[in-house]
Amino acid sequence: MTLDNETTIKAEAMSTTYDPKEAEQKWYKFWLEGDFFAAGKRPDAETYTIVIPPPNVTGMLHIGHALDFTLQDILIRAKRMQGFDTLWLPGTDHAGIATQTRVEQKLREEGITRYDLGREKFLEKVWEWKEQYANTIREQWAKMGLSLDYSRERFTLDEGLNDAVREVFVRLYEKGLIYRGKYIINWDPAARTALSDIEVEYKEVQGHLYHLKYPLKDGGGSITVATTRPETMLGDTAVAVHPKDERYKHLIGSLIVLPIVGREIPIIADEYVDKEFGSGAVKITPAHDPNDFEVGRRHDLPQVLVMDETGTMNENAGKYNGLDRFDCRKQIVADMRELGVLVQIEDHVHQVGHSERSGAVIEPYLSTQWFVKMKPLAEQAIRAQRNGEGVHFVPDRFEKIYLQWIENVRDWCISRQLWWGHRIPAYFCQECSEIHVSKEAPTNCSKCGSARLEQDNDVLDTWFSSALWPFSTLGWPAQTEDLRRFYPTDVLVTGYDIIYFWVARMIFTALEFTEQIPFRDVLIHGLVRDAEGGKMSKSKGNGVDPLEVIEQYGADAMRFMISTNSSPGQDLRYRPEKVEQARNFANKIWNASRFALMNLEGFSAQDINLSGKLGTADRWILHRLNDTATQITRLLDSYEFGETGRLLYNFIWDDLCDWYIEFSKLSLYGTDVEAKRSTQSVLAYVLDHTQRLLHPFMPFISEEIWQHLPHVGDTITLAPWPQANLAHIADDAVREMEHLMDVIRAVRNIRAEVNVPMSKKIELLLKPGTAETLNILQNNAEYIRRFCNTSLLEINRELQSPEKAMTAIVTGVELYLPLAGLIDISQEISRLEKELQTLHSEVERIEKKLGNDGFVAKAPEKVIEEEKAKLADYADKRDKVIARLVELKG
Repeated sequence: MTLDNETTIKAEAMSTTYDPKEAEQKWYKFWLEGDFFAAGKRPDAETYTIVIPPPNVTGMLHIGHALDFTLQDILIRAKRMQGFDTLWLPGTDHAGIATQTRVEQKLREEGITRYDLGREKFLEKVWEWKEQYANTIREQWAKMGLSLDYSRERFTLDEGLNDAVREVFVRLYEKGLIYRGKYIINWDPAARTALSDIEVEYKEVQGHLYHLKYPLKDGGGSITVATTRPETMLGDTAVAVHPKDERYKHLIGSLIVLPIVGREIPIIADEYVDKEFGSGAVKITPAHDPNDFEVGRRHDLPQVLVMDETGTMNENAGKYNGLDRFDCRKQIVADMRELGVLVQIEDHVHQVGHSERSGAVIEPYLSTQWFVKMKPLAEQAIRAQRNGEGVHFVPDRFEKIYLQWIENVRDWCISRQLWWGHRIPAYFCQECSEIHVSKEAPTNCSKCGSARLEQDNDVLDTWFSSALWPFSTLGWPAQTEDLRRFYPTDVLVTGYDIIYFWVARMIFTALEFTEQIPFRDVLIHGLVRDAEGGKMSKSKGNGVDPLEVIEQYGADAMRFMISTNSSPGQDLRYRPEKVEQARNFANKIWNASRFALMNLEGFSAQDINLSGKLGTADRWILHRLNDTATQITRLLDSYEFGETGRLLYNFIWDDLCDWYIEFSKLSLYGTDVEAKRSTQSVLAYVLDHTQRLLHPFMPFISEEIWQHLPHVGDTITLAPWPQANLAHIADDAVREMEHLMDVIRAVRNIRAEVNVPMSKKIELLLKPGTAETLNILQNNAEYIRRFCNTSLLEINRELQSPEKAMTAIVTGVELYLPLAGLIDISQEISRLEKELQTLHSEVERIEKKLGNDGFVAKAPEKVIEEEKAKLADYADKRDKVIARLVELKG
């Protein structure tokens, strides 16, 4: 599609209704073909960069993605129009465990496993999956109208990012910040992989606390311990007590005979034990509990692993070998009861870790894994934040949350027992067991010279590569032009749920490898919840597919609703009626633009002249546009999308559509050619600039309307952002319009009170309080006659108030509408007396209900509050009717 740089309004009008589907397809194709989203075309301009939080290639985008991406698009579109060289870099995440799990599920449906295929063939299947869902994600981005620079799209497993990941791993290893060790990790028995702490989701579970009696070897009694996981007692290697616990001091160093197993284990003293909790004695299972692991290290205790990687009991579990861990639990409890060592089982509500990906109950598991030492990295980030050189969190309360986490950070387990992901660049010599860590595969062992080297089978945690996203996507470790020009980025837009997962790790790695923070601001938004405030999920059936919303209401309506009903850090409740309101807003803009265009035929951008004969309304709308543009620019820079939307909505709906366009009809339909031409200029200018302000929020309809308006340029996406114009400041016009609008509103309110339609002409008497107000009203009398529909208009400072008239007082003006010409007084009295009777009855009925102790005692609080609200409403209406009757009969 090609358009002239300058457009003159032709006779062919806009269609009577806006068709979102047609506009969305047409303009997105046009934008892509025009390459309008590409960065680097303004080499002398200041840059503005956002790297998109990469969605996982595991499926469809959800409404939370729609919020996240819409906010970013608003910022990028606004900055592009403000003249910045903008880069919004798109990309997707390989999402190791999540994607592998999905592909394995698909294979199981076909009756095969990844082991049947082997690593290479399985990875081919995952790459096929990736291509399918990456294409789907691109289609969804297009539907949402996102202005992404697709020429720079990245994937966390592409070759460039592979190189960055290997570079970081090797450098951290050589610096001693990556190590391999045997530790208790979070193990997912379903996915058969380790998980980091923040991939574990804790859920409140109704379980049991089992009190077990362990006999002393010397026969001198027993000691009682309590556990929620009795199956792990098979791996107990000690019982711990507090060194200052007088109850057990004499037993420290004694031996216990572990029931069922028969293993002799010591009673040890350790300050880890809380002597006030339970019996004050704790079973120690170093291979199956992180705290016990640390106690075991301090006391050099054996580590007995009693399960395998699937959560099945192993050979160390004796007769329970081969049982599932939960079946083993049941059997052990039964056997303990039979042996007489089960003291008590009590109900116990506790937090149980679940895999965020597979949903399986996490098993603390002793395993050899790769770890990152986090303390040295965290210290850099803490220093930067404390010195005022760190990132700026919006809202700033999230800085405290971020600091709390990094100040207490634990070493990060980065190895995963998966096939899909960045394979760890570590190579084991099969002859001498030497470990080689290097970007490229070595050909020979540096220690013994053997060529028998095998690469570690594990892959890195997905978040390892995601942590490099802001700079690796721009070409690092190579010193590319994009890295030089667009890094650090300007803002990261993300939800508060991944501050720990991702935000903190990006800051750590950026400071370590680029010596700069990765982004200036971190804008934290909330989650999208259902109308009742509940979390959306597939299992609840309350999830919202953004594509379905777009299909029903259009992309612009969804974008406007989801962005302007949110505020930084706060959750958003999704309500379909809010999207409907946004669609109605779009229709209002469309209809107003159609009206304007019907009155701008033959008008071109060169015809716009704002120095001609401008009326009060013309000068007022230019002032309001000026003020609105200034405030919107400020609010967008502060990420106040909700307040921006409110301002934009009020300006377009109220100022432009309800007032100015109505006022403009006097000039447009009048005989004063100069006034008409001036109003056409103002109308064309204001609509043009309004579409520009609207464009970041509603890109499709604004482009469609702008292309019909007199304009210069190919696309609104590159049209200059409205700037403050001192020549358009008109405080006097604002005061005049406020007087006029107050008078018109007051008259309309009186008409509504006495049921007089706008079509019926009325007498209107105005008594201004000052000479200035008199002058304003007289100079704009034609507006008052037109919008109050008067048969007689008198404006007089000496006016005497007439008898039997409806009255209103607005700033500086008294209004009188004589009743004689307005209504049939006797008929109105009769109507009001009937209404008063009805209102009396309603007030008495509700007072009686609320005075009934039985009703008040049984009815829900909500029902009682609703009845009280009804009572107040009926009483208020009754009082007003009484006052009106007094006035009419007076």
